[in-house]
Amino acid sequence: MEVTVVGGGVIGLSVAWFAARAGFSVSLHDLGSPHAGSRVAGGMLAPVAEAWPGEEVVTAQGIEALAQWPEFAAELNVELFNNGTITVGTTPGDLADLRRIVGLFNDSTVELLNNRTIRQLEPSIGPAVRGGVLIPGDLAVDNRELLSALRKACVEAGVRFESTVDGRVTVIAAGAWSGSLHPALKDVIRPVKGEILRLGRRPGTLPPPTRTIRASVSGRSVYLVPRRDGVVVGATQYEAGFDTDVSVAGVRDLLRDAETVLPGIAEYALTEAAVGFRAGSPDNLPIVRYLEPGVIAATGHHRNGLLLAPHTARAVVELLEGGSS
Repeated sequence: MEVTVVGGGVIGLSVAWFAARAGFSVSLHDLGSPHAGSRVAGGMLAPVAEAWPGEEVVTAQGIEALAQWPEFAAELNVELFNNGTITVGTTPGDLADLRRIVGLFNDSTVELLNNRTIRQLEPSIGPAVRGGVLIPGDLAVDNRELLSALRKACVEAGVRFESTVDGRVTVIAAGAWSGSLHPALKDVIRPVKGEILRLGRRPGTLPPPTRTIRASVSGRSVYLVPRRDGVVVGATQYEAGFDTDVSVAGVRDLLRDAETVLPGIAEYALTEAAVGFRAGSPDNLPIVRYLEPGVIAATGHHRNGLLLAPHTARAVVELLEGGSS
């Protein structure tokens, strides 16, 4: 069976790779946008840290996908940051939200810690932090390293990179752009704008944290994901269509809140400010199913595209082989 995958982000590449290894003849058509969500992502693989009341199905999918990641990363020869996540808060309201998250899990390893214990785990966390939660099982990955590894794996598996779409089955995996590719997705998939910053460590500055830090600062969300040479800081969230401008307010808010949590980054270099588009869906759940004979959707992953990549790729292969998902 000839299969064409439309979309060259983490979902499209993972689907193409899994399908080729399953014996299908696969071509991939990459839309090539520099604002693709998986290129601009922070790289968190953190379903527990991202959990929220009312999104239990999203969380369950993420936990299932997280269990697939060590094997997925090992096959791609991609390094995982496996020291876990610390989720912290700076106000009583932030800590109340953390308690609600802790209450979602019957797990003694997920507990609220005081500010002293938090700073013993990550000494560079600032005094404004009043408490937090250590989530040891969460992971992180360098998203751009992952995309390069997936493209290489696709080439080695025989995936053809082409400019036409002519497969017997087409898989729409174009992220936020998927809504324009099929009538059934037109009013379902929307772009959700996000701004993200990359900070590079300069000589004499404190090293990056050893764990991902996800923080609530007076109700505003910010995360800091370590890299070998710095941190990724994200991410704003706007319903602004395909607006590609990095706003002054977005950069200001991210840097202010990140510095509140990790004061040492004030001495880092701002090396990149970028905009990416998440593929939003009405219920924040991905759409992975046949839209009509010969057309499969694999889109709508919102903020969980990297996390759900192996999970979605396996589901699409099941559909191609005649199963249901």
